[in-house]
Amino acid sequence: MPDLTLTLELLAFLIVIGGVAGVLAGLLGVGGGIVLVPAFFFTFQMLGYDGVQTMQVCLATSLATIIVTSIRSVVSHNRKGAVDWEILRGWAPGIVIGAIVGVLAASALRSTSLQAIFGCLGLIIGLYMLLGRSSWRIAEAMPSGGKQYLYSPVVGFLSVLMGIGGGSFGVPLMSLHNVPIHRAVATAAGFGVLIAVPSAAGFLLLTIEPGSRPPYTLGAVNVPGFLVVIAMTLLTAPLGVKIAHAMNPAPLKRLFGAFLILVALNMLRKALMG
Repeated sequence: MPDLTLTLELLAFLIVIGGVAGVLAGLLGVGGGIVLVPAFFFTFQMLGYDGVQTMQVCLATSLATIIVTSIRSVVSHNRKGAVDWEILRGWAPGIVIGAIVGVLAASALRSTSLQAIFGCLGLIIGLYMLLGRSSWRIAEAMPSGGKQYLYSPVVGFLSVLMGIGGGSFGVPLMSLHNVPIHRAVATAAGFGVLIAVPSAAGFLLLTIEPGSRPPYTLGAVNVPGFLVVIAMTLLTAPLGVKIAHAMNPAPLKRLFGAFLILVALNMLRKALMG
């Protein structure tokens, strides 16, 4: 039976993490995973779980929460007719395949390798959020044919290696291919479901060594992390939405991009030190 003090400390950290992630998701439209993975890593490390598979637990727990948040988001956006089901259907097989391969790759890597990957990709996402412009375009329509079959598995694969849903890669990709931003955000939520369901299921089958396994972890998914974060994001995401409607979120998005760059650099530092 896990120590009561340790369990209470874990719950306290998770309540704060879930609350902040919910506000940021509502305020900036960013996926929870980009916040949750480093927050989980910091929390588990603080509590003494800093083994060779700690990042797998962070990725898996983040992806498990994304199942719920993405489904809720897709349903909400679909009521407004914002989801582009043609894009979603065309990209679904490749994203699912990429996600499954991502689980296999993440399961075989050490925590330090996954930290380095998160750091490098986080830098790219942070720079895009900080410097990107909505007017940027690389094509007038979404890739089809061979390009679609190349890009879609890459989106699923990289998202699993970062423990994130479809927003961080899907929204910029669609925006750069002339998909209106509201439609891109709504459709990327569907990407999140396609990424999170198979990957979280795969991570449930992974065996985690004791030094990397916080209390009440099933496979690689920390159950308290999943439950508490879901409950808190349900409570606090509407607050983020209210703040977003009361002010211009664009400067805050750039500020968050700068913050993400610092988080990514810290991950890289830890990976190099590890």
